[in-house]
Amino acid sequence: MKITLLGTGDAIGTPKIGCSCENCSTAWSEGRERLRTSVLIENEGKHLIIDTSPDMRVQLLRTGSPHIDAGIWTHGHYDHFMGFGDFYRIQHPPPMYAAPEVLEYCGGIFSFLPSPRHPVMPYTPFSLFGLAITLFPVSHPGAPTYGVRVESEGGIFVHSSDTNRDIPAESLACMEGADLLLLDALAPPGISIGKHMNFDDAIELAEELKPKTFRCVHMSHMISWDMPHSGSDMETFTF
Repeated sequence: MKITLLGTGDAIGTPKIGCSCENCSTAWSEGRERLRTSVLIENEGKHLIIDTSPDMRVQLLRTGSPHIDAGIWTHGHYDHFMGFGDFYRIQHPPPMYAAPEVLEYCGGIFSFLPSPRHPVMPYTPFSLFGLAITLFPVSHPGAPTYGVRVESEGGIFVHSSDTNRDIPAESLACMEGADLLLLDALAPPGISIGKHMNFDDAIELAEELKPKTFRCVHMSHMISWDMPHSGSDMETFTF
């Protein structure tokens, strides 16, 4: 199983349009960027994408234009599914998997671009491309949101998706034992965002879950480029 972080930024991305803060200025001067958060998984010659961000086109070009065989939507916020339209006249839109209410909402927006849609019940594993995949609810007020656990013969990958620290106990159990754990870390220490974890929250949760490796994702422009455990766009992991 190969994991590629297609993007590690929040809904706005870094650099933020019109912003001259230190992190955005560094991004401009050094050519750095955080695209909107999504993940590509390759296993048994197949490609699975977690979330179809508005930056999906450039993300897939950067990874060599792979054919996407299936996708998962974690929730119905703009930065996590609106890139699905980029499949128009590029390839046949892939089958999409999500919790029923997420699938209904996201699929409804893209009713003009039909593809097979597969509702998935939380905490119920399903098999795809030699992977065992489980969706688990997290806490992202205002939108039903699900994390993703992916198990292969080589390792375990867990993606929290957007969440604050109030994750259900059963979901926390799904997040244990990861070889790679991705955690929402929107803001730097000392800044609280009700719908998301900040950096301190992510560190605390990682210490509790004890993954072999973890990265912060869904980071805003307020997160410095040298923050420990920060994920980087196009960073890859193989298990």
